[in-house]
Amino acid sequence: MMRWIYLAASIAFLIKMLVIANPTPIIPIAIVEAVVQDSGVPNAVSGIIFRNRLYDTIFEVTVFTIAIMGVQFLLANERPSQKIRQFTDHPSIVLARLGATIAALVSIELAIRGHLSPGGGFAAGVAGGTAIGLVAITSPPEWLQSLYQRWQIATWEKISVVIFIVLAAITLMGWEFPHGELGALVSGGVLPWLNVLVAFKVALGSWAAILLFIRYRGLL
Repeated sequence: MMRWIYLAASIAFLIKMLVIANPTPIIPIAIVEAVVQDSGVPNAVSGIIFRNRLYDTIFEVTVFTIAIMGVQFLLANERPSQKIRQFTDHPSIVLARLGATIAALVSIELAIRGHLSPGGGFAAGVAGGTAIGLVAITSPPEWLQSLYQRWQIATWEKISVVIFIVLAAITLMGWEFPHGELGALVSGGVLPWLNVLVAFKVALGSWAAILLFIRYRGLL
């Protein structure tokens, strides 16, 4: 009986999506123009995230940091994987490295130009984490771990969080950098720097999580 009810509900929902048009939200252009003018960047979304609701963004970055610490805490008592399987065939390695290169370039582009075009720090960090993940599935885990320790990635991740919180706190207190010329690469005051810091933090945090999961859960 319940199966027929689920089927009827699914059909009714499908008909609703096909027949009844979704209402188009009406957003006053004046609101978008006001955000762009106040933030000094063409990307109104970045203006909202890093200015109008910067208080929320601070806690989003903090929550991501706590999530990485949670992964470390939950996996600390597990036994590391004895054997880590990964891609070893040449075509897979070439494709993964090519994808990693593209993802890394996209990450840099989104980080430094996220205030001018669609994108931003969180998207840039995800692209950077994707690049690291693609390298991880085709590289020895010991090599990635040695790079992580050699360049003190954990320390740089924490530094980026502290700098972000300090700049955000200064902005919330009402002090802002000069906005510069609208549409220029160096414009928008502190927004480009917050974009880069978020991208840096998310990418490095993803690196830490990837290494932990590889060590305790393996790759494949």
